[in-house]
Amino acid sequence: MGREFELKFKATAKALDEIRALWENWEEISMETTYFDTNDGRLSAKHCTLRHRSENGISVCTMKTPTAGFGRGEWDMQEPWCAETAMKLFAAAGQEVIPFAELTAVCGARFTRLAKTVELPGCIVEIALDTGVLMGGGKEIPLCELEVELKDGSREAADAFAAQLADIYGLEAETKSKFARALAL
Repeated sequence: MGREFELKFKATAKALDEIRALWENWEEISMETTYFDTNDGRLSAKHCTLRHRSENGISVCTMKTPTAGFGRGEWDMQEPWCAETAMKLFAAAGQEVIPFAELTAVCGARFTRLAKTVELPGCIVEIALDTGVLMGGGKEIPLCELEVELKDGSREAADAFAAQLADIYGLEAETKSKFARALAL
């Protein structure tokens, strides 16, 4: 299991362009994400997220769970979306296995991510610039955000860096995940 700690910020296209100009050699990743739950919302009720994402055509299946304190538990498998993969994710995350036939697509996202790993004093972070759409309930809304994800080192150093970017570029903290925003549609 990895432990995910990331900070998200609402951004404008102009702010993302300015941040992009700070570093060279960004990795461009085309992402299509589908989030799954049961019709009665059993995963959401436990604050768990199950998703299948295509990243530049590569299948990545993920289960996220709540943890004590900051961050979330995260299990990733670079495998096709199928019953066997879903079962492996439930088992790895220590969750009750939900039969594959009971899982249904509830919402999604389609976006381009520009990603850059940056070594800072006290930590290493991945900066992600995401633009695209969130989809749910037959609706779409624009997605334009910056994520700062701690990869190694001090959470406080990552917080300070993210706060500095937010201050300089007028970014507003985004407290809801892509999944929560898409599901709300």
